[in-house]
Formats: sequence, structure tokens, C-alpha cells
Amino acid sequence: MSPSALTLLHPLSEPVTLIVSAMESKKSFDITVLDLRESSAFTDFFVIGSGQTSRQVKAITESIEARLKASGVRPSHIEGASHSDWVLMDYFDVVVHVFKSDVRQHYELERLWGAATRIPIIPSSSSSTGGAS
Repeated sequence: MSPSALTLLHPLSEPVTLIVSAMESKKSFDITVLDLRESSAFTDFFVIGSGQTSRQVKAITESIEARLKASGVRPSHIEGASHSDWVLMDYFDVVVHVFKSDVRQHYELERLWGAATRIPIIPSSSSSTGGAS
């Protein structure tokens, strides 16, 4: 299954592809995929994205959950959904982090996992960039 409006420059598992597509469908921006398979991490991938508001973060995470549920994949754990400033969704092989943009800048998760390989994503021309990097 190919994502509807994006191009991944690296072959990824179907859940990762579905997650990125679901994020883009709700105008998530600064989407980053970190490949952690070569590290001693507890998961294979992090998918990180941002929303402008708590309401948008909630919409992004609901979209991810619905898209994966339709494919028979359910999270083992979700944290932060009640506040929607930073929501973590654990799908075992993939951990999703959706932040409000200011919270993401504060925690700098990509810096903490700086040794991980970043998988390039080219957003479609129809997607919004929503915020500054």
C-alpha cells in the first residue's frame, strides 16, 4: 500500500508508511522517521510529527490510530492523549511521537537520538508545512 500524498525515499514497513500517511492527512508538519534498528533501542522506528494546537495533535493521533486499526494493528500503549501536548503511541516495532510544535522544540527528541538514521520524506505539494523548523 502506498501512502496517498507523500514519497518515502527508503523502503519502510507498512505500519510506518500508514502512520506517515495518516499524519500528513491531518496536516502534521516536520514529519521525521528515525531508523533505530542499528542501535540498542527498544523499537525499530520512531515517527515524529508536529501539530500547531492540542486539537490538531489529537486529530493526528486519532487518524493514526484509526488507520492502523483498520489494518489490524493496535497500540500496546498510548500516553499523553488527555493533554495532547505530546502524545506517545507505542506499536512495539514503531513508536509514534506527536507534539505541539513548541513542546517538540523544548524536548529536542531528534537530538537525543542523534545517532539514529533519518529516513527522508518528501511531503506532497498539497500538504501544509504548518510551522517553521
